Amino acid sequence: MTKYNVMINAGRRALVALLAGALWTGATAADDPFIVVASTTSTEQSGLFSHLLPAFKQASGIEVRVVAVGTGQALDLARRGDADAVLVHDTAAEEKFVAEGFSVERRPVMYNDFVLIGPRSDPAGAKGRDIAAALAKLATKPDAVFISRGDKSGTHAAELRLWKNAGIDLAKAKPAGYRECGCGMGPALNMAASSNAYALSDRGTWLAFKNRGDLAIVVEGDKALFNQYGVMVVNPAKHPHVKQALAQRFADWLTSPAGQASIAAYQVGGEQAFFPNANRP
Repeated sequence: MTKYNVMINAGRRALVALLAGALWTGATAADDPFIVVASTTSTEQSGLFSHLLPAFKQASGIEVRVVAVGTGQALDLARRGDADAVLVHDTAAEEKFVAEGFSVERRPVMYNDFVLIGPRSDPAGAKGRDIAAALAKLATKPDAVFISRGDKSGTHAAELRLWKNAGIDLAKAKPAGYRECGCGMGPALNMAASSNAYALSDRGTWLAFKNRGDLAIVVEGDKALFNQYGVMVVNPAKHPHVKQALAQRFADWLTSPAGQASIAAYQVGGEQAFFPNANRP
């Protein structure tokens, strides 16, 4: 990572901390009850929260204030006590969060899938249903640019696993066309569109993305692209000030028949963006 990228990332972390603090302190005693939820850019940029949160407030009277960042940053905010709950999509990181005692339970909420986006002309010949084969081809094409979020998000963690499954060790040597932006899903897709590059995206954000240029879905349908989301309430034993009771009502609603129906009803361009699965083991 360059010195410039280190400075940008440090600035982004500081801005996120300031935003989380502002969300905590911005209410007066006369305000409606509220919670702060740290979540992913995919739930925000896909438009899902704009659909879900008014329904939850109508049902509960509780306002949800969202800090939308990568999954890694969302979990770090919760570890610091700057959020009451998290809704993210990196199961291994979520299980670690619970094991560390920052939540007493991780509950599955919904899923969609990841898709490999790329130029319609597909110069790397990656098109198909096998993501490992597609990434292996990208790695051998120096002119095929791949935009990685590089931000420790759930999507970035999935991307790293997929490269590893393709037999490519990024820690030893990155493909010639590999670029890290240290950014959210929307900006990464904008970079891919402007440079006619490949990128891994969650389907929800891709469906809502407007600046597609010459990009299209290149790989979809591989079981390895499954993308699970989970919700966790921050443990008051770690941070006594968190609004555990209000946050629990949010988690309970998301996994209730009403919340699950609301998730299922959300569509982008006539296509269902997320699929409820609170009963998943």
